[in-house]
Formats: sequence, C-alpha cells, structure tokens
Amino acid sequence: MTDIEIGRAKRARRAYSFDDIAIVPSRRTRDPEEVSTAWQIDAYRFDIPVLAAPMDSVMSPTTAIALGRYGGLGVLNLEGLWTRYDDPDPLLEEVSGLHGDDATRRLQEIYRGPVKAELISERLREIREAGVTVAGSLSPQRTKEFAKTVVDAGVDMFVIRGTTVSAEHVSSQSEPLNLKEFIYELDVPVIVGGCATHQAALHLMRTGAAGVLVGFGGGAAHTTRTVLGVAVPMASAVADVAAARRDYLDESGGRYVHVIADGSIGKSGDIAKAIACGADAVMVGSPFARATDAPGRGLHWGSEAHHRELPRGERVRFETVGTTEEILFGPSRVADGTMNLIGALRRSLATTGYTELKEFQRVEVVVG
Repeated sequence: MTDIEIGRAKRARRAYSFDDIAIVPSRRTRDPEEVSTAWQIDAYRFDIPVLAAPMDSVMSPTTAIALGRYGGLGVLNLEGLWTRYDDPDPLLEEVSGLHGDDATRRLQEIYRGPVKAELISERLREIREAGVTVAGSLSPQRTKEFAKTVVDAGVDMFVIRGTTVSAEHVSSQSEPLNLKEFIYELDVPVIVGGCATHQAALHLMRTGAAGVLVGFGGGAAHTTRTVLGVAVPMASAVADVAAARRDYLDESGGRYVHVIADGSIGKSGDIAKAIACGADAVMVGSPFARATDAPGRGLHWGSEAHHRELPRGERVRFETVGTTEEILFGPSRVADGTMNLIGALRRSLATTGYTELKEFQRVEVVVG
C-alpha cells in the first residue's frame, strides 16, 4: 500500500471508514428468507451477530435479558450503575435532565460510588435465571479485583473492554494484568479489546482470547479522537484485524478467533459493511440508545464520559424511534437505517447472493 507524505518527516497510509466504502452487488440474488444471520462463538450460538455494548445507557439486566431472548448477546457493564447502586433508576432519571458540563461533573460524582461484589453476583444471577447467555464486562484495571466474583456468579462469557487493550501493557506503578495467564486459568471464553491494528490484534489472539474487539475512538459517545488524538477508521481497522485472524489461524494450526467490530456502527448499513470487511459480529451501542425501552431514556454515554481525570466521552441525546425489538426486526417507520437492523442485514446478504455471514465476508467492496 502506497504511503502518503504528510510532511518531509512523516508518512502515513490512507485508511477508510465505513462511510468511505460500499458493498457491490453480484450476479446472483436470493430471497431474504433464505439467508441465515446466525453466529457461533465457542459453545454459544446466536441467531443474530449483535452484541450490545456494556454501557449503562443501553444495558441493564432487563435489556440484557430481552436482547438474549431476541437472539443476540447483551453485555452488562460490571463497573456501572447496576453494580454500584441497589436502585439506579433515580440516578438515570436525574442524568436525563442534566445539560452541558453539568452532566459530565455529575456523572463523575455518581460513578465515584464503589463497585459492590454482591451486586455483580446479583445482577448476573438475574440474567442467568432468565435462561439467556450471561455476559459481563470489566476494564483491564478492575479485572483482577472482580474476576473471581464474576466467574463464581456463573458468567458464560467474560468481556475485557477498554479504549485500547494491549497484551503488553507496561507499568512502573502496578503489576499489569497478564492476559495470557489470566485467560489460560479461566474456564469461560474471553472477548478482549479494543484494538485497531494487525500487530496489536495478533498479540491479543495469542493470549487465547475467543474474540477480539476492533475499534476505539469512533463511537458516537466517544471524544477520544478529540482528547487524545487517537482513532483509526473502522473499515480499515476491521480488515487489518481480519488479516491478523487469518495469519493466526495458520500460525496456531487452525484456531479461529472471532473479530467483533466495536465502534462507528450507528445504522444498519454499517453492520453489513463491518461484516463485509471481515467481522464475525458487531458490538453496538447507539442503535439501542434510540430504543424507547433503553435505560438511558434517549441519552447515551460510555465509561469514558465519567473518567475522574480526563473524560473522553460525552452524553449524546438521540431521538427514540421504537422498541428494542422494532430496532432489531422492524417494522421500520424511518428510512435512515436506524430500525430493522437485522432485516436490512438479511437483505444485504440476499442482494449480493450470499446465504451466510462467513460467505458474506468475501463480498466485493468499493471506495467511493
């Protein structure tokens, strides 16, 4: 790939976002009813390749259960309001009425409350008793502290999620999490990320992770690009990590690590493009923030929004468009790709002649 000269002392390669690319129809088409959107990771099979991001604005125990029943996977933020407070509803109501910088300051105050191990156990038990796959997320910084609590509570899938997660974190202040050792000792599959480059993804795959999250700095509620200057356009990031998956498959003698696009996926076309670039599934937040039954009441924020020293996110307001079920399966009452996400994905596969997601990863794309 040809580098671009930024100046005499710096060169860069061109990278592409989902908005920069489009999927090319083929000579064959199919009926959408003949298309499968099923996805399987480890021993767990899902009807749709959608994970809900562990953000308090979209995931509560109730919405995680609902998404599980719809065929997806809800990931609960185990450092969020649901594990800090017995009843977070009054706080969610308060946050919905705040404006501007007051919202950031108040979020910082609210999230200073301690994470309680007993609430982690209680929330995960609630999801398990509903009979759906149980998934919870911790940051790398809190994983050691609460991992045993999470596993003892019966989690099916463990997610370690940060703005960027590496297999080689260096610290002179504390002993960093040894991902390889941690995953090896754990009895449940681990999904870890984010990352956005071939090399970083390959290192994460070598830790034994079942899945790798791709993306940082590109979500609707993130300001990482503005605050840190860090971001990678998602189409290129997903394609690079998909190449790492292929290389690791050869290196490991056949071990397949799932690539999960996590960021800049706001509409149905972004889901199709992510899979076309090589993703096995997508982790989304903002589409569910538009649901009338979302905990955020039309507002959306992530853990970056309440960082104590350097917030890298903001509280975003969305117009609600329908229930979570309608956002996933329709019927859609809008023409902007914010409803009937799975119906649109089915039609994308059908329009290009593919019947399964793995095949769809081979579809032709163009830049334009």
